Amino acid sequence: MHAFSHGSSPTALAVPPALFLPVVESSFPRQLHPYWPRLQENTRTWLLEKRLMPADLVEEHADGLCYTDLMAGYYIGAPDEVLQAIADYSAWFFVWDDRHDRDVVHRRANAWRKLRFRLHAALDAPRDHLHHQDPLVAGLADTVVRLYSFLGENWNTRFARHFHAVIEAYDREFRNRISGTVPTVPEYLELRRLTFAHRIWTDLLEPSAECELPESVRRHPAFRRAALLSQEFAAWYNDLCSLPKEIAGDEVHNLGISLIHHEGLTLEEAVVELRRRVEECVKQFLAAEKDVLRLAAHLADGTVRGKETSIAVTACLGNMRNWFSSVYWFHHESGRYMVDSWDDRSTPPYVNNEAAGEK
Repeated sequence: MHAFSHGSSPTALAVPPALFLPVVESSFPRQLHPYWPRLQENTRTWLLEKRLMPADLVEEHADGLCYTDLMAGYYIGAPDEVLQAIADYSAWFFVWDDRHDRDVVHRRANAWRKLRFRLHAALDAPRDHLHHQDPLVAGLADTVVRLYSFLGENWNTRFARHFHAVIEAYDREFRNRISGTVPTVPEYLELRRLTFAHRIWTDLLEPSAECELPESVRRHPAFRRAALLSQEFAAWYNDLCSLPKEIAGDEVHNLGISLIHHEGLTLEEAVVELRRRVEECVKQFLAAEKDVLRLAAHLADGTVRGKETSIAVTACLGNMRNWFSSVYWFHHESGRYMVDSWDDRSTPPYVNNEAAGEK
């Protein structure tokens, strides 16, 4: 289904030359889950009910931020209730990221530490935190309860382990930003895979395909490589799009900033290098995709289980491919990245300041 939040084809958008990727526009056709219109409406309602954003900000900014567009462009084929849980979790993730940012900006170490421990606790016992006084904690608990209902205990344990690691990575980023520490390129690449939650978005491919993949498949070099490349593309393209505003904001967490600080590159050279890495992800994914298709064919061994696994792997691969176009257009449609239109470049207009402790 081709439907976009602003009622127009993405090709009508003027993508800046430095961010324009012809191969994505030509080789990764954009799709959108047919549930998207209801998804957008339901996530908007959920943000209000969970008090994650006040009514005026939801009314003014929720649709324009395109959070549901991003997920509806990624998890094609997911059952409606699975996509809804993922979209609400994704919206929560963006709100959490904003809270983390404001805690850094205002140097609220104690507030961040409390939130960090509460999120760990909510992840381990979500039903015990559904009515927590902090909407961010209660919101995570709500989404986790729903996500935990789809596949079973093994998947749930894996998801929790992966998200515990994300929370701790956010703590490392908090400390780096407070101290002004720019991580080296290898340090940044390792940390970025966690703060971008590479494994989480890959884990969520499985409930979308209604199948928990065997460990032998998840750990297969071809599957892991394709999954990693789709996520690396997203993280590095985000860094490319965010580089100018993050330099202006004295940020320290961006691959371009690490290249400038530790490798001696100029801003222009850093942009070129980021583009090179992003384009290489696309090129390598197209090669890895063929290897995963061969894996899927091999899994179809004549048994019922083999056929189911083969179909699920093919569905997961198709959505890894969808991630390229969904992430690409999200960065050019979402108000989250339209910093030049903000009244105050240092304070996003969509941030829930009250929940972020800025009453």
